[in-house]
Amino acid sequence: MPRHICKGDSVIVTSGNDRGVTGEVLRVFPSRGKVLVQGVNIRTKHMKPTQANPQGGLLRKEMPVDLSNVSPVVDGKPSRVRFETTKDGSKVRIAVRNGKKLHTLRGPKV
Repeated sequence: MPRHICKGDSVIVTSGNDRGVTGEVLRVFPSRGKVLVQGVNIRTKHMKPTQANPQGGLLRKEMPVDLSNVSPVVDGKPSRVRFETTKDGSKVRIAVRNGKKLHTLRGPKV
């Protein structure tokens, strides 16, 4: 199944506790079907004091979100994605909301 989200995209969370929050995709995990979005799904881990970190404390970190729960942002609103092949053979992602090209997935076939 082709990915409708790529690294560096601006996305909006469509469901879950962080619904409506926008952020940039930091990493995509295609085998797990998840994405890491900046400032979304932040979890807190309590760290015991160690030699490396004698103070200990709280570690706040973004956790992956399911790929189906995010959509690319177009004009401040979520949009679905359509895939098209251009005349030179490259595959591009098109936003359904306004028809703008989002990103080229792969170059022309030679």
